Amino acid sequence: MNATIESNPLIERLPKHLKQFIKPQDYEEYTPINQAVWRYVMRKNVDYLSKVAHSSYLEGLKKTGIEINNIPSMYGMNRILKEIGWAAVAVDGFIPPNAFMEFQAYNVLVIASDIRQLEHIEYTPAPDIIHEGAGHAPIIANPEYAEYLRRFGEIGCKAISSARDYEIYEAIRLLSILKEAEGTPQDEIEAAEKRVDELQNDMGELSEMALIRNLHWWTVEYGLIGTVEDPKIYGAGLLSSIGESAWCMTDNVKKLSYDINAAYQSFDITKPQPQLFVTPDFAHLSLVLEEFANKMALRTGGLSGIQKLINSNALGTIELSTGVQISGVFTNVIESEGKPVYIQATGGTALAYREKELVGHGTSYHAEGFGSPIGKLKGINLAIEDMSPRDLKAYGVYEGERVTLEFEGDITVSGEIITGTRNIQGKIILISFKDCTVTNGDKVLFQPEWGTYDMAVGKKVVSAYSGPADVNSFDLITHVPSSKTIKAKKSAQREELEGLYQNIRNIRDGVANTISIEDTFKKLKENHSNDWLLSVEITELLNQNKQQELLNEVLLHLDEVKKKRPEIAHLIEGGLELIFEKEKIS
Repeated sequence: MNATIESNPLIERLPKHLKQFIKPQDYEEYTPINQAVWRYVMRKNVDYLSKVAHSSYLEGLKKTGIEINNIPSMYGMNRILKEIGWAAVAVDGFIPPNAFMEFQAYNVLVIASDIRQLEHIEYTPAPDIIHEGAGHAPIIANPEYAEYLRRFGEIGCKAISSARDYEIYEAIRLLSILKEAEGTPQDEIEAAEKRVDELQNDMGELSEMALIRNLHWWTVEYGLIGTVEDPKIYGAGLLSSIGESAWCMTDNVKKLSYDINAAYQSFDITKPQPQLFVTPDFAHLSLVLEEFANKMALRTGGLSGIQKLINSNALGTIELSTGVQISGVFTNVIESEGKPVYIQATGGTALAYREKELVGHGTSYHAEGFGSPIGKLKGINLAIEDMSPRDLKAYGVYEGERVTLEFEGDITVSGEIITGTRNIQGKIILISFKDCTVTNGDKVLFQPEWGTYDMAVGKKVVSAYSGPADVNSFDLITHVPSSKTIKAKKSAQREELEGLYQNIRNIRDGVANTISIEDTFKKLKENHSNDWLLSVEITELLNQNKQQELLNEVLLHLDEVKKKRPEIAHLIEGGLELIFEKEKIS
């Protein structure tokens, strides 16, 4: 299969700033060992999860075309996901949280196309195709959950981040890459773990993004459903981890009823979770999400919303009561009696209405920034936005007139009106002045020699959120991660081992093969005596073929491996249980 980005209509309509994260899935890069890891995890999961996962999981595996024996291709997944209104794209490991959630808002699953090492077969902190393909994809076949996921993305991508959020994203990304890279020195991993711990323990006041990321973790990644006494698994992190899916069902993990307080429960991505949250049903997830969204600046706006954007030091948008949207990096707000009376953005700023940039008001025109008063005129109950054309003329707000507008909070705008811009309902949303001075008491905020002054009209800030109103207003093709997935060089010994895995895969698939099972096992035992998974796969074939003598020899070898490597003994036993239909292996 070629390294192409397989598509469906949902992917075609993604904005450019999201497409920058998509990479081709080079299916040929998956090794025979990768395929064996996928097969082992899927066989174990389907066997175990049939008892403890939500019923949607097994149904979803069929609907989404996830096979047990083969790592899924993006082409195959997209062909089937299209039928349930979703798509899938491959990315390189972790991507920024806002981008991840925005993909969800477009009904697109983000799938890290790499796969965990055999050494991390039970769990990896890095996103991989087992986690995404076998964890996330099957559950979205449930319509109620799929809508929750889409809605979560729609709301989550508007959450305002802090500078610390991006630091921890980069730190976790680096740690996951180092842990999954073969041969990473232990001191490098420990240094990366220490950095993640430091950041996680010093987050300060949690941002909206940090809070909603917690909700995402305790539902989409590690969620349980049903009752606290008898929960079932639906979170992708649990569905894709043969270790944690079993651990989480024990009494060692505390089960709590899911509510909005989960937003304030932090998590450690590098360790098993000490507690999990149980939702009674998927509909309840949406209720909690809406409860949280009602507290976000997206819906509350106001002074606190502007302050969040200023603290984020990142591109954001405020929307005024007239519907005019101001997008940029906000650096200052003047307040009076707990209300914002003037806002200031620095650098390229764009004005929009209903997510569409106003003609002539892009970042090239407002290259130096944008400032505007907010609120009512002093001593006048009627806000400018509520004035009729007759009212506006009476107060001197009329083309060609020189006017002085005194706003509450001691903001004064004085200049000659050039023109006004109205929205589709006829409300004035923007007034342009020439020869204009804007002051706050004795402080000059705008002076005539700076050119035309464009004043946004609005009596209050109704919304504040991350990102631009119109994605086409800004160059968002700027993501350069500080760390990239490490591809290890293969040794001759590794290549030989992969060849042995391929031999067994060929035999199982009925492909002509020049090396017998017996010769394959002989080479494995001589040159790769610590490997365990291939011996389990050989055991399966020998048991099917009733080759008892060689089967006994392989089982004795596996006993030796268990003695040498007690830390993986349970994995060997788990594989043998599948083969011998739950007979106890001693």
